[in-house]
Amino acid sequence: MSSSDRTYDVIVFGATGFTGRLVAEYLATKGKDTSAGEAAARPVRWAIAGRNAGRLAEVKAAMEAIDPACSEVGVIEATSEDAASLERMASQARVVLTTVGPYSTRGEPLVEACIRAGTDYADLTGEPEFVDRLLDRHHEAARARGVRIVNCCGFDSIPHDLGVLFTVTKLPAGEPIVVEGVVRAHGSFSGGTWQSLIEIVAQTRRRKREAGKEHGARKARGLKARIRYEKGLRAWVCPMPSIDPQVVLRSARELDVYGPDFQYGHYMQVKSGLQLVIGIAGFGAVAALAKVGPTRELLRKVRSPGEGPSAEERARSWFQVTFEGKSASRRVVTRVSGGDPGYSETAKMVAESALCMAFDRERLPARAGVLTPAVAMGERLIERLQAAGIRFELLEG
Repeated sequence: MSSSDRTYDVIVFGATGFTGRLVAEYLATKGKDTSAGEAAARPVRWAIAGRNAGRLAEVKAAMEAIDPACSEVGVIEATSEDAASLERMASQARVVLTTVGPYSTRGEPLVEACIRAGTDYADLTGEPEFVDRLLDRHHEAARARGVRIVNCCGFDSIPHDLGVLFTVTKLPAGEPIVVEGVVRAHGSFSGGTWQSLIEIVAQTRRRKREAGKEHGARKARGLKARIRYEKGLRAWVCPMPSIDPQVVLRSARELDVYGPDFQYGHYMQVKSGLQLVIGIAGFGAVAALAKVGPTRELLRKVRSPGEGPSAEERARSWFQVTFEGKSASRRVVTRVSGGDPGYSETAKMVAESALCMAFDRERLPARAGVLTPAVAMGERLIERLQAAGIRFELLEG
């Protein structure tokens, strides 16, 4: 059965979790197929999925309160521990969007099910080990099946991955390029994110995938990380320990627009030296405690899955990622910005990623496998996110 014959355009797996419910709310409010233009827009055929039928019924009722048309939303019982249930779910959708983490322990069976079913996939992982495992084990199978497996479709790493793509398109073709991204954000986190963070820092990465690897005649590598004071920002910048640079460099190795020699540095902006010291010490303490079984379990109890910031807290949250791009003949400054990074905007980003793969296939690059957002969807996803209220701006140049 081809993906166009599926019952649903998009299935949200993990819809009873904190972020999954926000994704469902976004689809209930904004989700529609606009591939034929606004005048011909139609509702998205979508479903919610998870392990608990009672909680799924509660989510569906809440969606119907937003829009009575959500009475048509499907409800599917599936769990990461039951491969058959995952395959039944995947076979019904053009795209499965999953918010079920930690992905390193719960994500791979769904990826396998989507590849077998010929179904595209989007997730919110920020876990480097998980992405490396998918590349090693499943890239070739996904490519052979013509399936897009797209990781990191939330704040990790869409603003950074697509922000760099937006930046390099403003620079002359064929020249070496250096880009630095600086992140500022204010927000809180959910229990699910906290659990995933513990999983990430508990793991000792065995290697850095493809560090400095050449792709044909082109090079893509990270800049040497260093803490420094930036006079122009009146702030300290610190290398940011996230998956984002890995994602950006994977995109740069695949796409010619990044030039023959590409370098990237990724930083967090910190207002004062004291905040910098406190932040480094705090992260180091969590990392150390997460590596020891008993203290790791204590950390897990700090915030349970399903908990998260209130609507009022999310309304006060924001993010801003500023990029400076330089080639041999030009310098540009760009910015990607929006509201609450971890939840409201992350829900928007992953929902629009799923809608993009479901409806914009004719406008997407002809690529399959385990892909980054920039490689899988590129400038079309930027257009969708701009229309949804996330700003991509050229500030200088």
